[in-house]
Amino acid sequence: MADKQSAANILATTIEKVRDLVDVSTIIGDPIKVDEDLTIIPVSKVTYGFASGGSDFPSKGSSQVFGGGGGAGVTINPVAFLIISGGQVSIKYISGNDNAAERIVNLVPEMFDKVEGAISKYAPKKSED
Repeated sequence: MADKQSAANILATTIEKVRDLVDVSTIIGDPIKVDEDLTIIPVSKVTYGFASGGSDFPSKGSSQVFGGGGGAGVTINPVAFLIISGGQVSIKYISGNDNAAERIVNLVPEMFDKVEGAISKYAPKKSED
C-alpha cells in the first residue's frame, strides 16, 4: 500500500488519465465524407497541463502518513480543415489566430501556391519531343 501512496504514483496516474483523454484522433479528426468527391478532415490544437505533489508527514505511530494530490487540464481548439476534393488536398484555416507569428506561419503554404502559380504562368513551356 505504501507504493500506491507516493507523489510519483500520483503523477503517473495523472499522465495516464491525460493520455486516455487525448489521442491522435483528437488532433486529426475522423474524415467526414460529404459526397463521393469531397471529404473534410478537422484538425485541432490540443494543449494540456498537469501537476501533482505530495509529502510524508510524521505520525505518532512507526509509519508516516502520506498526503498528496494531482490534477490536469486539457484545451482543444479547432484550427483548420483538410479538404480532399477531386484528388487534390487543400487546407482551410479557421480565422482567429492567436498572434502575428502564428498568422505568418499559416500563410506560408498559401504564399508558395501563389508564387508557384505566378512562375508557371510566365515560364516558357517545354516542348515535348
